[in-house]
This record gives sequence, structure tokens and C-alpha cells, in this order.
Amino acid sequence: MSSSDEVSDIFRLLIIMSACGSRRSWMLFYLTLLVALVSQSEGGCQDTGLCCFGQNQSCITEDWRKDRSYGECYCDQACKTTLDCCHDYDLACPAVSCVVSEWSVWSGCLEPCKPTLRTRWRQVIQEARNGGEPCPSLHQTAGCAEYHDQHGPCLQSLVPALITTGGYGNARKKREIFDNNITGYCVEFELTSLTAGCQRSFSPHTGWMRYLKEGHQVCVECQPPALTQGQRYCSGDGENMGQDRRLSLQWQAVGNSQCRGVWRRVRRRDSCSCPTVHSFLFI
Repeated sequence: MSSSDEVSDIFRLLIIMSACGSRRSWMLFYLTLLVALVSQSEGGCQDTGLCCFGQNQSCITEDWRKDRSYGECYCDQACKTTLDCCHDYDLACPAVSCVVSEWSVWSGCLEPCKPTLRTRWRQVIQEARNGGEPCPSLHQTAGCAEYHDQHGPCLQSLVPALITTGGYGNARKKREIFDNNITGYCVEFELTSLTAGCQRSFSPHTGWMRYLKEGHQVCVECQPPALTQGQRYCSGDGENMGQDRRLSLQWQAVGNSQCRGVWRRVRRRDSCSCPTVHSFLFI
């Protein structure tokens, strides 16, 4: 039975009730009206099986809307913006956020014996649907350096001083240290100048560069893997400059060639004690 037929039946029943005027007749009228309204509301998103991505003009039915009006309503994702969803849209089309896997392990450095990049990936397990949270980045890069190639230890030193975030120390490849007496140390520097490129680093593994500010004092750790071949110091840390150790030295952030500058060596310490955002590693 169509909606117009149901309305006609209701009007006919209303005319009969007006003639009868009985209380029982009015109760019958309300019951018939209720049945008609219920039968009209059986065309929502759930009953029609509609649930469409984006904006889809064909994803339409006739049912009660969320504003309690009756008429054409939609079951597409855009209805949340246009405010014309069917009343059961959220139930029929629940938002499903993107789900991704855990990060893969970091790759090795792309090239040995020079400042370069390492990468890691993750995969999409569940695509976002119905306005759920979109997928985050699936690929990340970070600066790194390796000190061996297929011929053995690297021959050239890496200058100027190359630095990266302190977290790299947990993942870097440790070369074999044949002399167990070799230990790391920390050097404190005062940043005297840096390029504007440091403030344009917004990815998760270059964002640390935005904490570099002129006048700040930073700690840079020299770990055994970064010790210059045959020496007891890290390349570019000023340790080999004799009485001129307090001269200004150049540095560069690995992973962003536009972030570099000059710092003044302050002192050497056995261990670093700077805040995390001001603690770095020699590559």
C-alpha cells in the first residue's frame, strides 16, 4: 500500500468517526494512524541496505530524518555535513577509523660512509569508512650514517659535525669495538647561529630540529660507533683542536640538509645532562 492510499484511508476513517462520534471510533483512528506512520518509517538506511561513500545523490530513500521531519533522506557520508541523514544513519553506517600495522624495523642507511637516510613502513589493515579517522602516514625517514662498507671501515671522516636526535642511539647499528676501553662522552655546545631551514622540519623524525635555537646550550653525545677511525673523538666535535677547543665549529642536522649552523664548544663531560629536547648524538 502506498503512502497516498494510507492517507486516503485515514481521511475516510475520520469522516466515519465524525458521524459516529464514539470514543471507541477515535481510539480506532489513532491506532490506524500509528500503524500508518510506522509503515512509512520502514525505508531507512538499515532497511534499504544503503550506506555510501562520499557524496552520492543516488544514495537516497524516504523516511524520517534526524530533525524529526519526514521525507527524502540520505545514507551517504556527506549527509553528516548537509544535515539530511536518515534517522538511523549512524546505526546503519557507523564510523570506522583507519587501522594500521606496527612500524617495520628501520632499514639500514641508504649509503655507507656518508650522511644519508633510513626508512621504515607500515601497512593499512582497515581503511577508514563513513567519516572515520583517516590513515596516518605510512612511510617515515630519518637521518643516519654507517661507518662500514663492503671493504671495511670508512676511510674519510664525516665533517662538519653531523647530529641527530638522541633516540637514534637505541636503533643505530653498533660496529665492533675491539678495544673495550673505548667509552663515549658528552660535549656541551652553545648554538651561535642556525639556518631558517631548522624551523621547517615538521615530520615525526625531523621535528626535533625545531627545538634548536640561537643562544641555547645543547648536549651532544659521542658514542663509540661514531668515534673517528683510529681516534678517540667524534668527527667535528673539536676534541682534536688542542688549545683552540673553544673555537666556533660547524654542524649539520642529518635528515634535513637545510638545517645547519655554527656552535661554540663549552666543555666536555663524561655524560650528558641536558633536557631531552636539547640532547643529541654525533652521527
